[in-house]
Amino acid sequence: MRGIILAMLLMLTGVCQAQVVQVVEKEQDLHGVIRRGQQLSVEIDPKTVEKSWKDYLGKKAGKVKSSKGVYTVESAVIDTISNAPMRVVSVVSSSAQGSTVWWSLDMGVAYIDKDATPTEYAASERFLRGFARKLYRDDVLRQINEAEDVLRATKSEQDRVVKEANSIQQSIDKNRQRRKDLEAELVRNAEDLKQLELNVEHNTKQQEISRQQVQDMEKSVEAVRAKLKDIK
Repeated sequence: MRGIILAMLLMLTGVCQAQVVQVVEKEQDLHGVIRRGQQLSVEIDPKTVEKSWKDYLGKKAGKVKSSKGVYTVESAVIDTISNAPMRVVSVVSSSAQGSTVWWSLDMGVAYIDKDATPTEYAASERFLRGFARKLYRDDVLRQINEAEDVLRATKSEQDRVVKEANSIQQSIDKNRQRRKDLEAELVRNAEDLKQLELNVEHNTKQQEISRQQVQDMEKSVEAVRAKLKDIK
């Protein structure tokens, strides 16, 4: 069983490594305002990404406010990007391949930009890639849990089938033994019947002998009585 799980793990790890993680600089129109930011593309469904991104952003940046699909973190401090407080604005959308996570980081004096703030830009890109790795890792763990559930159900079904097969075999063995017992009983009954028939035959002969003896005794008694009549 552990070998099967390991094979599933290796297969799912290969799938994870094959997933595309793309981060590009992209402008986004939010309620009529064009903002420059970064966009992450992942091959996972939007509902999963949206929930995970909100949790991830809340743990890494601070309290997340949500309004009409736009996530905002005021005075966010993400020390892996900048020690200065930033205003984070983000949107999660669906795409043909899965989902996109777009965000804009306002450092107060400037937005994080690939050309103007290359150091912070590279750090924020690593942040998004770290989130993508977490997404794929969680997705693989979910698939592993589902595979283990299927494996447990399959093993349970196998155990049930084996148990049923053993029960059927026991019934067959009992049936065979019962048949042998019945056959042996039939043999004994035949022998008993034969003996009874012999007993009946013997009894018939005994009855005939006994009847003859009774007749002989009756004749003897009559003869004695006749002698008694002759005595005067």
